Amino acid sequence: MKWIGRRGSSNVDDRRGMSGGTMAVGGGIGTIVVVAIVWLLGGDPSQVLNVLNNQGSQQTATTPEQDSMAQFVSVVLADTEEIWGSIFASYGETYRVPKLVLFRGGVQSGCGSASSASGPFYCSADESVYIDLSFCDELRERFGAPGDFAIAYVLAHEVGHHVQHLLGTLGKVSEARSNTNEKQANRLTVLLELQADYYAGVWAYHAQNTLNILEEGDIAEALGAASAVGDDRIQMETQGTIVPDAFTHGTSEQRTTWFKKGYMSGKLEGGDTFARGAV
Repeated sequence: MKWIGRRGSSNVDDRRGMSGGTMAVGGGIGTIVVVAIVWLLGGDPSQVLNVLNNQGSQQTATTPEQDSMAQFVSVVLADTEEIWGSIFASYGETYRVPKLVLFRGGVQSGCGSASSASGPFYCSADESVYIDLSFCDELRERFGAPGDFAIAYVLAHEVGHHVQHLLGTLGKVSEARSNTNEKQANRLTVLLELQADYYAGVWAYHAQNTLNILEEGDIAEALGAASAVGDDRIQMETQGTIVPDAFTHGTSEQRTTWFKKGYMSGKLEGGDTFARGAV
């Protein structure tokens, strides 16, 4: 994907220097209390501060590779802002941009606390996409889906959930899920996820046609990522069996199919995964 030297988004909240959504060691009330206790016991508070500051520096340190990936996802986010802003405008609507939150280890979101194990996710309560950039390594090493456009697909998928939120789909599905059994609730979730895959494809279509960002192999990388995170593939790898009723994201084939549909169409209307026979 052509991204170096292009504009990044200003809607990125980098919390990689924070732990679990709270201030990292080295500042705040906790530091003041510790220093006060040391002083009362006759110790040297400056030594404590030096230790805490060093610990804080170690926690907040990032590698050049991580910083490069942070810049990359910022550019991808900017592209989604431009593309979806244009699509919404064509319908006479205003696209409200989401925020992208980068974190490490754990984070506090408007939907509650989460860890890196949750993977990238979207929270409608604060209209934010959350991602621990270590997932980029996991996508390549664990799921066998390398390439920068594989990451772009993941981010575009989560932004697809934001589009669903703005269109009211997310709220309707959430209400429907709360009024049905687990099997049907899972099916509704799958349809929601496949629609987000379709929207990711729509974004890729317009990004290529208006921004000319794609390079040879990019779509293959996106399809590889979509296939890698299919429920059937993950279940087989983790538990050695496939349980369709427990699917929450769709099979590898379904995910790649709906991304391709979005990429070939580029039209918002083609993503009604909730229509009869869509799965």
